[in-house]
Amino acid sequence: MKTPHGRSKRTVPASRADTRPAGEVRIVGGRWRGSKLPVADRDGLRPTADRVRETLFNWLQPVVPGARVLDLFAGSGALGLEALSRGAHAARLIERDGDLAAGLRTTLERLRRGDPADLVCDAEVIHADALTWLAAPPASLAADPAQRFDLAFLDPPFAGELWRPALSLLSPWLANDAWLYLEAPHDAEIDPGPAWRPHREGATRDVRFALYRRAC
Repeated sequence: MKTPHGRSKRTVPASRADTRPAGEVRIVGGRWRGSKLPVADRDGLRPTADRVRETLFNWLQPVVPGARVLDLFAGSGALGLEALSRGAHAARLIERDGDLAAGLRTTLERLRRGDPADLVCDAEVIHADALTWLAAPPASLAADPAQRFDLAFLDPPFAGELWRPALSLLSPWLANDAWLYLEAPHDAEIDPGPAWRPHREGATRDVRFALYRRAC
């Protein structure tokens, strides 16, 4: 199947991972492969399925090692922690729910305990509303482009329709050649705009997911 941009659209088959009830997901690759991530019972909390993450990180294989990663609306942390497992240099996981943020810190510390000292990563869980946090970029980002993020994950709770306001605030935070992952229901038709070139796209029965590259 072709996307409106002429690129092949991969349909990811339904799998046991896609239909697993809330409770846990697992990291599917990297040094923490197989580690379980708890999933709390929260309205709107819908971790990216194992099979989708496997597809996404196959696309991102040359990008993630050494990257600075921003996981907005982190929830279970499945995307940000997967990136760290696969060699991201730094990650910021933004989560508004205090209990979820505390759980993410506990999970991150558990995963780190098994790492040798030379693999300890620059990772932080930030308890904040993602839109409020994005609206106040530090002045240092403009002065030092090396602090900007190379990869951003945007997979908010579907009911909140938060994609567009988040997209409108992202630019100062991202490197000129950054990558952007979007996940949304099929009927949302989210388009990040002309500043982003579509790279790859896929779908399951429930969601559309797409990877974009920033147009320098």
